[in-house]
Amino acid sequence: MTVCVVVKGWPRLSETFIAQELVGLEQRGLDLALYSLRHPTDKATHALHRRLRAPVTYLPEYLHDEPARVARALKEARALPGWKRARAVWLRDLARDRTRNRVRRFGQAAVLAAELPPGTSGIYAHFLHTPASVARYAALLRGLPWSFSAHAKDIWTIPEWEKREKLAEARWGVTCTRLGHAHLAELAPVPDRVTLLYHGLEFDRFPAEVPARPPRDGGDPSDPLVLLSVGRAVEKKGFDVALEALARLPAGLHWRWVHIGGGTGLKALKAEAERLGLSDRISWRGAQPQDVVIRHYAEADLFFLPSRLARDGDRDGLPNVLMEAQVMGLPVVATRMAAIPELVIEGETGVLVDPGDAAALADALAALGRDPETRRRLAAAGGSRVRGLFGAGAGLDHLAGLLAAGGRE
Repeated sequence: MTVCVVVKGWPRLSETFIAQELVGLEQRGLDLALYSLRHPTDKATHALHRRLRAPVTYLPEYLHDEPARVARALKEARALPGWKRARAVWLRDLARDRTRNRVRRFGQAAVLAAELPPGTSGIYAHFLHTPASVARYAALLRGLPWSFSAHAKDIWTIPEWEKREKLAEARWGVTCTRLGHAHLAELAPVPDRVTLLYHGLEFDRFPAEVPARPPRDGGDPSDPLVLLSVGRAVEKKGFDVALEALARLPAGLHWRWVHIGGGTGLKALKAEAERLGLSDRISWRGAQPQDVVIRHYAEADLFFLPSRLARDGDRDGLPNVLMEAQVMGLPVVATRMAAIPELVIEGETGVLVDPGDAAALADALAALGRDPETRRRLAAAGGSRVRGLFGAGAGLDHLAGLLAAGGRE
């Protein structure tokens, strides 16, 4: 039996948690077939991506790119027993969401339904928005169960009617934060339709011992503090707030900031850094594979992530980079935003400030920057908490059981 997995794009450097999960499911004996809505845009890949054995099929990213393939699939789909039901559901969705995106998802679903391997036991989608739409329509066409893993943007930026209907039709779903779980459970026809399942980390991807770090305090201009952030340059990550905070740091505190991540907002961030006179103290590394990110964790003194609520409602879930930084022995400064307080215990395993508060972020960075002993204490407690409560193994075992059961809980 093969489980079909639908993802937005493959491979993606910013979605290490998906690669970790899929490799873990294969290690637990599942046969997967991966279907991607988009072609890759990152130039590099993680070692995890290369460990996946599953075949990868790219659905037509735009229907006009492969008209013959789409036409053939629609012809086959019309002959399937679920055609009338799937078409009716899609037309009802289209009446409430008159976008090209909604049309494209039905075409992609027809291709998926036509090309599923024999013996497919169910369809499993990562993200509750467009990948789940494709999974849902294809499952209706083929009469298969479907399920989902919900994360952050997909929970908070799609309309309530769409969440309710998907939750009513999906066999089951999982989500990676208590905040998201409470929201989805309230919308589901039965609360236990959705299970809380933290991604966690597989610790064998990280060094067994925490790297030794010099007790820098920002007082030596020839050996400045190394501040690190990892995240895409998008509004919800708050890196414009990071720049404002860095500009507020006292003149006597010597630092440099390393930013790792791609994103559409990089050009604007670089321009703002130039305007603030910070450019010569910032290294923009762009998107990087996991081994490079781990090396930067080892070289840094302090990790910070100023997550906030975006204007369209998008927000972080529980950023894996915070767990990665802590397991690498870094103290973290983050915000009281989304599910971050589920991981970071304020004053015990890290420092939290209000989202969007550049002054408070600057104060936290300056205080920790000058205090190597507090950094060491927070890092030790944070690493211990992650290793004790946020390992990936138990969640992967549970998920593998759900998928192996053919979608039956």
